[in-house]
Amino acid sequence: MLSSTGRRAWICTQCVRQATKPLQRRWLSAASAVTQSSSASPLVDHAASINHDDAVLRSLFDAPSARSFPRFSLKKGQGLFKNRYLTSPEGFLQFAQKNLQRATKIVQRVLNASTIEEYQLIVRDLDRLSDLLCRVLDLSDFVRMTHPDARFQEAATAAWSMVYQYMNQLNTMTGLNDQLGTALAKPEVTKVWSEEEKTVAELLKMDFMKSAVNLPKASRDRFVDLSSQISDVGSAFVQGMKPEKKHITLPSHRFYGLYPNLAATLKVRSQITLPTVGSEATAALQSVYDEDTRKEIYVAQRIASRETIMYLEAMLKLRGELAELSGFESYGHMALKDRMMAKTPASVMQFLHALRNHNAPTIQRELQELVAKKVERLNVPDVKLQAWDRDFYMEKIRADMRSRQRQEDQLAAFFSVGTVMQGLSRLFNRLYGIRFVPRESLPGETWHPDVKRLDVVSDDGEQVAVLYCDLFYRPQKSPNPAHFTVRCSREILLSEIEEVAADQDSDGPAFETPEMAANDGMEISTKNGKIKQLPTIALVCDFPKSDNSKEPALLSFYSVETLFHEMGHAIHSILARTSFQNVSGTRCATDFAELPSTLMEHFAADSTVLSLFARHWNSDRPLPYDLIAERIRLLRRFEGIDTEHQILLAMVDQAYHAPNVTSSSFNSTDIFHDLQARFAHGPKDPPGTCWQGFFGHLHSYGSTYYSYLFDRVLAERVWRIVFKAGEGGAAVSRENGERLKENLLKWGGGRDPWTCLADTLGDDRLAPGDEKSMALVGSWGIKDDLHHAEQQ
Repeated sequence: MLSSTGRRAWICTQCVRQATKPLQRRWLSAASAVTQSSSASPLVDHAASINHDDAVLRSLFDAPSARSFPRFSLKKGQGLFKNRYLTSPEGFLQFAQKNLQRATKIVQRVLNASTIEEYQLIVRDLDRLSDLLCRVLDLSDFVRMTHPDARFQEAATAAWSMVYQYMNQLNTMTGLNDQLGTALAKPEVTKVWSEEEKTVAELLKMDFMKSAVNLPKASRDRFVDLSSQISDVGSAFVQGMKPEKKHITLPSHRFYGLYPNLAATLKVRSQITLPTVGSEATAALQSVYDEDTRKEIYVAQRIASRETIMYLEAMLKLRGELAELSGFESYGHMALKDRMMAKTPASVMQFLHALRNHNAPTIQRELQELVAKKVERLNVPDVKLQAWDRDFYMEKIRADMRSRQRQEDQLAAFFSVGTVMQGLSRLFNRLYGIRFVPRESLPGETWHPDVKRLDVVSDDGEQVAVLYCDLFYRPQKSPNPAHFTVRCSREILLSEIEEVAADQDSDGPAFETPEMAANDGMEISTKNGKIKQLPTIALVCDFPKSDNSKEPALLSFYSVETLFHEMGHAIHSILARTSFQNVSGTRCATDFAELPSTLMEHFAADSTVLSLFARHWNSDRPLPYDLIAERIRLLRRFEGIDTEHQILLAMVDQAYHAPNVTSSSFNSTDIFHDLQARFAHGPKDPPGTCWQGFFGHLHSYGSTYYSYLFDRVLAERVWRIVFKAGEGGAAVSRENGERLKENLLKWGGGRDPWTCLADTLGDDRLAPGDEKSMALVGSWGIKDDLHHAEQQ
C-alpha cells in the first residue's frame, strides 16, 4: 500500500493572524552550531568508498541493544525529524500558524500579480504555497497515526484540521484560478517556464477545475456540500459493512474436515457456530468436506446487509451528482481526467478486456484442474464446479504441493531484518549508486527508541535523502505497512531564504543558518548552486521482535516482499528530486505510483539479488534458492483465478461510476451479477447474493481500482525488458538501473508517464497514451510464457 498523502488541492484560511510580533533574526552562534552538528556524528563516514563495510547496517537492526542511542525524551530535543518547531506537542500549533502566515502572504502576492515578471513567478509561488501546507498536513498526518504519545497525536490532529480547513477554502478561491489562467494565456510568461514548471501549471489548473472553481457561487456551495456528504456516507459504508446473516449454526458433523483447532474453538456441545465473514469462514470454505455446508457458508458470506447496500448506492449516486455538477459525463470521467494514465473509462475497459483475453487460457486450465480434482475426490465422471467448490479444491491441490516441499519455517532463518536491510542497500548501490548509512539521531528526532535513522548517500558521498525506519511491532501501532513522505524534494530559492530570514519571531525556534530556517531545521542539500529540501521518508512496518534476546528478528518471505515493496515507494521518493514539490517522488499519476514498488517484488525473488544478503543468521550459510522457488510456485499456483477476480472487481468499479448511476433504475446488485455472467470464466455467484457490499475499495479508489492490475502488468514488463527477468545477473546491473532511473524514476510526476514508459521499454507504441496504448499493456498480461513454464 502506497500511504503518503499525495498532491493536495488548494487552501486559504479565515483565521490567519495578520499581526505578527517584531521581526528579529535569531541565528545560533558558530560555536553553538558546531556543538549541534557534532552531536549527530554519523556511524559511518559518508565519504567512504563504495566497498565500505556495511556490517554496521546489519547490526543496527539485528542487535539494536549493542548500539547506544540518545535517551528518548518528550521534553528536551531537537524536534521530530529535526523540525525545530516540533520539540513538544505545543509546537504543532506554532508550526501550523507560521506556515499559514507565510501561505497568506503568498496568496496575496499571487492575487496582486500584474506584471509579466510577477506572472512568470506564479507557478513557483503556488507550488511553494502547496509545499507550506503539505509540510504541516503530511507530517501531522503521519504523527497522528504513528506517534505513540497521545499528546503528540492530539496536537498533530489539531494542526492538520486547521490547515485542512484553510486548504478547502483555497480550493474554491476564484482569484487564484483566474491569475493562473492569465499566466497560462501569456506566451511571454510561459516561454520562460521549464517543462517541469509547465507540467505543474497544468496540474494546478486541473485541481481548480475539479474543485468547481469555475461554477457560480450557488453551484460551488453545492459542490462543497456534496463533497462533505460523500465523505460522510462513504465512511458510513466502509465502517458499517456487515453481512445480512452474521452467524451460521449447524450440527458439528456437517463441518467434517474443518481444521481441528478451529473446530474445537467454535464447537459448543454438538453444534458449531461460525461467523459468516472473516478468517473462520474462509478456513471453512477451504477445509469442510460437505458441499451443502460449504454452499450455505458461501451464500451467507456473499450477502451484504440491506443497510450496507443502501450506503454504497447512496455514495455512488452522490458521486454521480458531483460529477454532473462539475461538468463531467460521469464520476469515472472526472476521476480519470487528472493524474491518471488511462484518462478515460473507455481506455480502462480496453486494458481490462485485453488483459482478460490474455488471462483466459490460464484460468481455463486452472478451472479444468479443479474439476479434475473434484472428479478424483467424488469418483463421479461428470461434475460441475460450483462457486463454493473453488477454495476447497484449490486448497487440496496446494496441500499436495506442500507435502512434497521442505518445511516453510526453514526460510525465515535466512531473512533477519538486518540482513534484508543490508541487502536492500547493496542492491541500490549496484543499481543506482546510492546506499544506506546509519546515523545516530538527535534527542527528540525520532518518536520511539526502535526508530532508526538512515542517511541515503550517493557513491560520491552526497546525502540525497533521509530515511526513518520504524519496523517493529508495538501495542497500538497500525499493523499496515506504509511509506510516508513527510517532506518532499523542492528547490528553495534565495528569495525565500531572505523572506524567512526577515520573518523570525523572537519566541520561535532558533536555527544555525537562514538556509536551515527555510526548511524548518530539516535536512537540505546544496549542489550546483541550488538549495533543495531533502526527501524525508518514514518507513513503517509491524514486524515481530525476536522472543529470544540472543537471536535477531526473522522475517517470513511474505514480509521480505512487503519490505521490498515499501522500499520501492521510498526509492521513487529518493530518486525523483524535482524542483517542484507538486511532482516530486510518488506525486505522479495514481495508476503509475505502484509501478516502482511492485517491480521491487520481482527483485525480492531473484536469485542474484538474494545472493547479496540472504544468509542464515547463525551459521552464515547462503540461502538455497530452491526454497524460494518452491515457495513462489505455491503462491502463484492459481494466479489466473486471482487475476480474473481482480479484473471483475475493476470492471465493477468502472460500472458503478458510469453515467447511469444517477438513474432511478440503478441497481448495484443487478450490475454485479450481469458483469459476472458476461465476463467470468469460473462459476458465478448464486442469485440473491450481493457481495459488492463488502468491496470497501470502492470508497477509497473510486473508478481507479484497475491501477493495481495495471501496475502489476507494467512491473512485469519492465522486469522482463529492462532487467531481462534477472538472467545473467541483469537484476544487479548498474546499466539497467541507470536506464530505469534516467527514463522513469527520476522524473516523479514531472514528465508524461507514457513517455517515461516508452523510453524505458524502448517501445514507441506507448507514447500516444491512448486507448490503443492501454489495450497494448493489457495484452502483455500478468504471467508470461517464461514464468508459466517455470511453474510447471
